[in-house]
Amino acid sequence: QVQLVESGGGLVQAGGSLRLSCAASGRTFSSYAMGWFRQAPGKEREFVAAIRWSGGTTYYADSVKGRFTISRDNAKNTVYLQMNSLKPEDTAVYYCAAGPWGVVTGRAKGNAYWGQGTQVTVSS
Repeated sequence: QVQLVESGGGLVQAGGSLRLSCAASGRTFSSYAMGWFRQAPGKEREFVAAIRWSGGTTYYADSVKGRFTISRDNAKNTVYLQMNSLKPEDTAVYYCAAGPWGVVTGRAKGNAYWGQGTQVTVSS
């Protein structure tokens, strides 16, 4: 069992930066791949970034590649999403997920653990 709590969201101007954190509880955190997703008003949830349990492999949506960086600290049971050069279209609720690689990269259906989300708003 894994419980996830996101933090770090807020209001930022276009071009600015934010760092999201996702703190996990549960002793099996390091065995899961982790991902970030986002959902804007009126839109479906979409994949943003993912990282394998070892941290050696990362995967990004084309829309954030080169601007966002995912990382994890298994000793702290935390995964991060550094977001730079933010755009108004990045505005959404951001969720972290823990589960199989295919699921947390948005390429497969399956079960995963989800956080409650944190709001990111980018003003123009």
